[in-house]
Amino acid sequence: MSAIDVSTLGEFIRDQRQAAQLSLRQLAATAGVSNPYLSQVERGLRKPSAEILAQIAAALRISAETLYVRAGLLEAQDSSRVRAAIARDSALTERQRRALLEIYRAFVAENIASGLVAANDDAPATGHSADAGAADSEPAPAE
Repeated sequence: MSAIDVSTLGEFIRDQRQAAQLSLRQLAATAGVSNPYLSQVERGLRKPSAEILAQIAAALRISAETLYVRAGLLEAQDSSRVRAAIARDSALTERQRRALLEIYRAFVAENIASGLVAANDDAPATGHSADAGAADSEPAPAE
């Protein structure tokens, strides 16, 4: 796990608060933390605990895992492993694999565009991935 970058975390929380059109006071009240404490977190002066991050995430209506990754408490999910697991799953038809991969790509692209997750080299935001193999080929006729 990486060391916490409190200034980057604080900026992210502020950006999410502003996107949700919440004032600092509103978010603090909803999250159950004091207004001065939240202000210090947003300015990168305080390192919030996992419990406080979960409260802030709930108040912002985002996943706690998103803040945990930003805080360096969790490692980011390796999207290439997710795509590879979908491609290998024998319980799914090829059509289902393609559909699931396309939905996954759309969700990741949406989260990157909205700033909920950071873009990385293996994020399937656009195009097709080589590691998914046949599951990334052109759609087959409907079954």
